[in-house]
Amino acid sequence: MNHVGVTVKWLGHASFQIVAEGKNIYIDPYEGEYIDKADIILVTHSHFDHCDASKIGKIRKGDTAVIAPADCASKIGGEVRSLKPGEKVTVGNVVVEAFPAYNIKRFRSPGNPFHPKGLGVGYLITLDGKTIYHAGDTDFIPEMRMLKERKISLALLPTGGTYTTDNAEAADAALAISPQVAIPMHRWDTNPDEFKNKVENSSTTKVVLLKQGEKYKL
Repeated sequence: MNHVGVTVKWLGHASFQIVAEGKNIYIDPYEGEYIDKADIILVTHSHFDHCDASKIGKIRKGDTAVIAPADCASKIGGEVRSLKPGEKVTVGNVVVEAFPAYNIKRFRSPGNPFHPKGLGVGYLITLDGKTIYHAGDTDFIPEMRMLKERKISLALLPTGGTYTTDNAEAADAALAISPQVAIPMHRWDTNPDEFKNKVENSSTTKVVLLKQGEKYKL
C-alpha cells in the first residue's frame, strides 16, 4: 500500500479535517464546508462554536465514532464516548487521548473562568506514526509542558485571546511543547505573524499559517 501521509485541513475557527490511515476525522465541526462523511468526530467542549449538532449530524454515519465531553452528549444524541484527561480509545489504527484544557487567567467574573477545569478537553491523536495535539479552548496550562516528551508532530493552538491564549502565550506554549509544526487556530482577527515570528525565532518548530479551507500535509 502506498504511503499517503496525513493531510490536515483548517475549516476555520477551531474546526479541522484530518485524513490519514484510511480515516476521515473532524475536530470541533463548526466553520467551513462539510461534504465528506466522518469516521471519527472529536468535540473538545460544549460551547456552540465547538459542539454544533447540525454539523455533526450532517457528517455522521452509522458507524461514526463520536467522542465528546459528557455535557455535549445530550446535544449530539446517539452513541457518544466521553474521555477524561489521560483516557484513550482506539478506532481502527487511530488512538485518541484526552488532554486537559481550561483557563487559569481568563474569567467571566472573579473566580468564574470561561473554561473551568473539567468542562472540556484537548485531544492527542496518534495515527500513521504521528501525533497531533488539538489544544481545545485553553490557557497555557502547566500540563502542556509534559507534551515535550510526547514528541508532538503537529500542535493546533488557539491564539485569539479573550477566551484562550493570545499569540504571545500560545507561542510560549509552542516553545514548551516543541512540536515539529504548529498551526494557530481560534484566531479571531488577530495577526498570526506575531505567533509565527516568536516561535520560529526561538525554536526549530515550523509555523504554518493556513487560510480557511487550506490543507497542510504532514
